[in-house]
Amino acid sequence: MRSRYFLALPILAILTSFSLQVLAADSPPKGLSSEQRGYWFLTQKTYLPPDFTQDIFDKVWTKWPETLRSEAEKATPEERRKLAFARYGLTPRPEDPTKPLQYVVDSKGNWTMNCFACHGGKVAGKVWPGLPNSHYALATLTEETRSLKFEQGKPLGRMDFGSIFVPLGATNGTTNAVNFGVALMAFRDKDLNYHDDRLPPRMVHHDMDAPAWWHFARKKQLYIDGFAEKGHRGLLQFTMVRSNGPEKFKEWEADYRDVYAYISSLKPPQYPHPIDQELAARGETAFRRVCAECHGTYGKNSSYPELLVGIEDIKTDRARLDALTPKHRDSYGQSWFAEHGAKNNINDPGGYVAPPLDGIWASAPYFHNGSVPTIWHVLRPKQRPVVWRRDEDGYDQELAGLQVETFVTLPKEAIADWQKRTYFDTRAFGKSAAGHDFPLQLTDDEARAVLEYLKTL
Repeated sequence: MRSRYFLALPILAILTSFSLQVLAADSPPKGLSSEQRGYWFLTQKTYLPPDFTQDIFDKVWTKWPETLRSEAEKATPEERRKLAFARYGLTPRPEDPTKPLQYVVDSKGNWTMNCFACHGGKVAGKVWPGLPNSHYALATLTEETRSLKFEQGKPLGRMDFGSIFVPLGATNGTTNAVNFGVALMAFRDKDLNYHDDRLPPRMVHHDMDAPAWWHFARKKQLYIDGFAEKGHRGLLQFTMVRSNGPEKFKEWEADYRDVYAYISSLKPPQYPHPIDQELAARGETAFRRVCAECHGTYGKNSSYPELLVGIEDIKTDRARLDALTPKHRDSYGQSWFAEHGAKNNINDPGGYVAPPLDGIWASAPYFHNGSVPTIWHVLRPKQRPVVWRRDEDGYDQELAGLQVETFVTLPKEAIADWQKRTYFDTRAFGKSAAGHDFPLQLTDDEARAVLEYLKTL
């Protein structure tokens, strides 16, 4: 097992040292339901320091490579904003297309990341809050806004410094989010008091694909290894900047009860294209024989077993499993987030939980690390691409997933870091597309029928 550990004393201080500025309105309008308030809190209230300003975002195009920079220079401000949204994987809010779903933009023009950064994406060009953001280019956005801040003499933020020590993601659409949590938790005690006399943690850097939020309501445990019982407190763990102490988490607990209600209310989108219902019916029969034991059943009298599959059986990339030690998991389980041990916590899960498959057609790419671009490739383990790159909004109806180009190796023209991040290289650490070989039990005709059936979920 290959490991990448990083030890650096400045890391936690950098990630957690910036003061909080809550400049947006603190309270939602009266008369909203709990779910509506949850959405309002996510999009209107800041719980973290700002990442950059509107002025920086409006001018970041000046740091783009030449061809894109020339295009932006000739564009109108609205066209330039669309170009920037596309470059960084941002999507317009359904209720206000001038603002990004992924950031709170306050009255002073400060942009502050929210949960939709990873959990607000689009499929086939349509925005779905709760959909994994498979376009998000956090590392590129941070690098280019930081460069402009340097040039203009503007102060740097936590992401600007933290990304020097903790990688933000080697592929667009995935992030090193697990280690964000490890780093933020390392200097906290069980009551979430901050201690600056502790050594930084050992970390195995790897990328993760965000789960679909519409699965939240079906689960009892969270994360791909299912180690943590779900609860509203745990949703606050990424707000652990140093300036946010126990009093802040308790103050915001009511907000996150509403956020919990909002996430629980989300439903998967329906497949928007024609479905061969006769073929899908045959696929359901094959699915029940090969797949339902782990992934559950659907339709009337549906059931989801939330089954933990041992790593020796699933055989998918194990970097995520090994990145969290039993000590890491127990630290979370004994903390305020898990009600000081009252919540069910699995410190050594030994594998991954087979996820529900509702809305699977929309949530490409697949596997916990986002290594497989289509359902067709999930069902054909021996034909998964080694290197692939998606286009902006294309959806492959035949293969059910991202429209991609495939390669046997990373193209030579992908020289700059931002270019490399547009490719998914399954040979890299933590990015293997191997494992989940169970579909080999299906004949080719059955696999085609199962793919059609999965479009109906």
